[in-house]
Amino acid sequence: MNDLADLGVREILEGLSSGSFTSQEVTQAVITRIDQLEPSLHAFITRTSELAMAQAKASDDILFPKRKLSTRPRPGLLCGLPIVVKDVLCLKNVRCTSGSKILENFVAPYNATAVQKLLDAGVVVIGKTNTDEFAMGSSTENSAYGPTHNPWDLERVPGGSSGGSAAAVAARMIPAGLGTDTGGSVRQPASFCGVTGIKPSYGRVSRYGLVAYGSSLDTVGVLARSVEDVVTLFSSMAGYDPLDATTSESLVPSYTLKPDQQLHGLKVGVPKQYFIKGIQPEVEKAVKKAIDQLENLGADTITISLPNTEYALPVYYILAPAEASANLARFDGIRFGPRLGKEDLRDLYFSTRGKLFGPEVKRRIMLGTYALSAGYYDAYYNQAQKVRTLIKRDFDEAFKKVDVIAAPIAPTTAFKLGQHIEDPLAMYLEDIFTLPANLAGIPALAFPVGFDSKGLPIGMQLMGKPFDEATIFNTAHTYQQATEYHLRRPTL
Repeated sequence: MNDLADLGVREILEGLSSGSFTSQEVTQAVITRIDQLEPSLHAFITRTSELAMAQAKASDDILFPKRKLSTRPRPGLLCGLPIVVKDVLCLKNVRCTSGSKILENFVAPYNATAVQKLLDAGVVVIGKTNTDEFAMGSSTENSAYGPTHNPWDLERVPGGSSGGSAAAVAARMIPAGLGTDTGGSVRQPASFCGVTGIKPSYGRVSRYGLVAYGSSLDTVGVLARSVEDVVTLFSSMAGYDPLDATTSESLVPSYTLKPDQQLHGLKVGVPKQYFIKGIQPEVEKAVKKAIDQLENLGADTITISLPNTEYALPVYYILAPAEASANLARFDGIRFGPRLGKEDLRDLYFSTRGKLFGPEVKRRIMLGTYALSAGYYDAYYNQAQKVRTLIKRDFDEAFKKVDVIAAPIAPTTAFKLGQHIEDPLAMYLEDIFTLPANLAGIPALAFPVGFDSKGLPIGMQLMGKPFDEATIFNTAHTYQQATEYHLRRPTL
C-alpha cells in the first residue's frame, strides 16, 4: 500500500470518504514510508506509530461502521488523516522535548489547543518532528537530537526551525504537518523544501500548549503540499481560545478557495527593500517571474516602500531573545526535566541550565537578559519596541494601496549543513525577509515558485492584511492552479 503515502490531504480525505481505502491502510503506508526514509532524513524526534494505528482504527470505526447505528458519530472533517506535529507543541501522554536535552523526558499532560482542534476533527498523529532547540534557529541544526537533512539534497539543511515537518512533507513521508513561526520558521523551511506553509496573523491560532519562545511573535502554522491542503487543516485550527488571551475573538471566515479564479482587480505590492544586494540571482529571478505570473493572471503590481525593513533584524534579535530569557527561566531543573547539581540552589541552576541548554539557546538567553537589564532596558528593549511600531506602521500604510505584498523568503536556496554553524550572524541573516511579518503580526504564506541550477526549490511569500489569510490563500491558490512547481517532489 506504499502508493497511498504519495497522496495529499485532499486525495486522502476523498479516498476515505469514497471507501477506496481505510485510515489504517493509509496510516500503515505512511509508517512504512517513514521506516524507509527516516534513517536518511532524521525528520522525527519521537514517533507514535502505536498511537497512530489506534487513532486510525477509531477513525475507521466511525467511517466504516460494521452495523448501522442510530447514534453513529459523525466523522470529523479530517477523520482518518495522518499528520505530524512539531515537537514544541504538546501532545498528551507523548514526550515534548522542544529539541532540547533539558526536556528530554518531559511528557505533556495535555494537548495544545491547535493539536486538540485537529484531533477533534479526526486526525491521526504519526509523530513529533525535529526542531531547532526551543525553535531557535534557521536550519534545524541546533536540535539536541541531531540535524534534519533536506530531501532535495541530503548534504543541505531543510531550513528551520520547523525543518522536521517541512522535510517530512516534502519527502512524501506525511501529507501535512504543524510548524511554528516566530521569525520565519514555517516559511523558510517551506521555501528550502519546496512545500507550502502558512504563518497566520498573530492571534488567529491559539498558542496554548506551545512551548513559548517569543510570546509576542510565536504563531502556529501548517505545512503541506499545496495551498488547498494547507487551508483544509488551517480551517480546523483557527479561532478564539479562552485558554489563550492573545487569540482574537473575530470570526473565522470560511476559507473557500475559488476554482479557476482570475486576479483582476487585485493589487500586489512589490517592496523594493526586499530585492537587495547579495540575494542569489536565481532566487530574485524566480520570484520576479512569479510576480509576472500574477500579473498574467490579472493582478496589478505596484512598487512599494517599507522603509524600516532594514531595522527588522536588529529589532527582532533584541525582542525575541528578551522574551526567550523570561520564558526559559522556568527550565531550572526543579519543575521540568533532569536535575543536575547537588550542592545548593545556585549549583542546581548552573549545572542544569549550563549542561542541558545548547549553545544557541544560551546565546539568546544572554542577549535577552542583557537587553532587559536595568542599565540597558531603555537603550535596547524600549527602543526596539518603538522601531517595531514603525515597522508595523510601514505595513499599515502599504496596505492602504495594495491587497497583498509579494517578496522573497530567503536570500538563497538551502545552504549546506555546517555552513553557518560557526557564524551566528550569517545564520541570523537567513531570516532577513521573514522577520518583518512577525514583528507586524500579519499573515504570510510561503509556496514554491521555481528551482535553482542545482535543483533546489525557491519559495516566495505573500503577506496580507491582519486576519486576511483568505486573500493570500486565494492568490497563491490561483498561482498554483496555473503552475506545477508545488507538484514536484525530490527523488530519494
